[in-house]
Amino acid sequence: MSVLAIDFTPHGTQPGVLFSLLASDSCGGCHSGSSGTSPNYRPHTTWSGSMMANATRDPLFWAALDVANKDVPGVGDFCLRCHTSAGWYGGRVVKSGFGVPNDPVKGANGCLLEGSLDATDFSNDFSGVGCQFCHRLVPNGPNGEPTMIGNANVWLDDTECNGTEGEPCRRGPYAYPGGFSPPHAWAQSSFHEQSTLCGSCHDVTTPITDVGALKTLKLADGTDTSLPFPIERTYSEWKQSSFSAPGGMTCQACHMPDSEDPTATACSGGPSRTGNLPVHEFVGGNTWVPQIIKGEYADTTGVPGSAGGVGREASFDRTVEWARELLMTAADVDVSLLSYTPASGGTAGAISARVRVTNNSGHKLPSGYAEGRRMWLNVQVRDLNGALVFQSGVYDASSATLALDPQLKIYEALQGIWNRNGTGTCDAVDGLGRKIFHFVLNDCIAKDNRIPPSGLHPATIDDPNGYELRPVGASYPETTPGSGTLVNYDEGDYVAVIPPATPGPMTVTARLYYQTSSREYLEFLRDQAVERNIPGENAMCAGEPGRPAVVGPMARSRGAFAYQLWNGPPAGDRIFAHSFDDTVFQQGYGKSPPESIASGSVSTP
Repeated sequence: MSVLAIDFTPHGTQPGVLFSLLASDSCGGCHSGSSGTSPNYRPHTTWSGSMMANATRDPLFWAALDVANKDVPGVGDFCLRCHTSAGWYGGRVVKSGFGVPNDPVKGANGCLLEGSLDATDFSNDFSGVGCQFCHRLVPNGPNGEPTMIGNANVWLDDTECNGTEGEPCRRGPYAYPGGFSPPHAWAQSSFHEQSTLCGSCHDVTTPITDVGALKTLKLADGTDTSLPFPIERTYSEWKQSSFSAPGGMTCQACHMPDSEDPTATACSGGPSRTGNLPVHEFVGGNTWVPQIIKGEYADTTGVPGSAGGVGREASFDRTVEWARELLMTAADVDVSLLSYTPASGGTAGAISARVRVTNNSGHKLPSGYAEGRRMWLNVQVRDLNGALVFQSGVYDASSATLALDPQLKIYEALQGIWNRNGTGTCDAVDGLGRKIFHFVLNDCIAKDNRIPPSGLHPATIDDPNGYELRPVGASYPETTPGSGTLVNYDEGDYVAVIPPATPGPMTVTARLYYQTSSREYLEFLRDQAVERNIPGENAMCAGEPGRPAVVGPMARSRGAFAYQLWNGPPAGDRIFAHSFDDTVFQQGYGKSPPESIASGSVSTP
């Protein structure tokens, strides 16, 4: 297939805007803080450590991009549209005609982007989703075209406003009826207070090309629903839940909580915004990649020929701290005793307990990008002296291996390719039994037992906004029979044999863990680079701006680089310290260490 055969991004505002997207660090002059408490609330400072701000620095993204381009040549245009707003709207991806050479192959690979991974956000396409991308969004197109959900099919305001010439509007929730006024063009926008704006990007569907959907959703028996395949559905999960009902909670309420700091201001010299300043945290559950980006790109002053580093180390640390705080609100774990027969003398006993995990978030748990992302329950039974009697969900930190036992609960979505291996069903593994993660080729869902949010109403095939949200390979009961609304919790019963002479009482403890990327996912990215002869990045991008790069993958393939960061040691032998239970990692970046979300316990009489 020729990379010129299909336009993967034909909808919404296209490259070649009248007003180019201003560098985000330019906004930092007024909208950041460097002293006192201001770093904890100013928009640029709080945004700058987020995955949104660093979407184009994410090494896993680049490794996955190479696989996608091998699967469907040129589809990187679709991926880069979300991950580099400045580069895509500047025409430095696939669509030419804006002063960029017409090389769609290198464009889809990201080789035409300007700047570098370790440069600040001044004139740097590696600056992720920038300030002006969000603050120029409007709900309708120039001819009244409606809002489009998902795939970054957005409308950008490309006009002047408020009598200010030569610059575009910056849109946000505030109006300025008198007194203080921003020193740039501005317009009040209620759209920026709505979850619909977040849905512009946080539903991801198979590319809806100029010739239709690339992939459609198939059921386990091969029935084609004709629905464009749902890759991610975070916004739709919220939309079909009770959180979207009147009096519910917007996406911003959790992911941009208002600052209560008594000195909160949005900009230097601006009015007080205490209790009315959405902090640009933009965190989810990813605590791993921000630390990689900090370690690899924040300070490269010792690397010959480098840009010196992104800086903002404290912002990366805050992002990780905020993500952990958010994770700890996401769920509750409750343990109840069902039965207990004490061990006595030479006779074994038994214990049975029920573990309930309740989803407190406004979407499935976990949500978002499914590949390699998972939660699981670790359940332990210990005796009077604290000795371990039983365990399910054993995770070995040194090898990043989760043992598969008969009672293990893993919450995840596994997408696949129908009949890939000739099985007549949805195949999420290859012929060697290895998990596969070909997100642009996926057309079926092998498993989705992620926990629904409160009030989730998946509906039926007649309702495309709900049918694609249904559990697969799992059953969540309705809150009331016939309501179509699912409960927001999962329950599992655990049974353990107690060896003879084990002293009681017994304590059952359940811990819920979240992991950004599994071992299987990183091995897949590594193996794909080898098996499909993906070259090193400098060889792939030879002769283009910023090449040869002196940081990042360089002579390695992006898949090999991502695996090395996971496996350690990373470039420059940098040290990463993080603990999983009592294990402290001192080499590499800890193999995507699991984060503890919640726990509960119960003891026998």
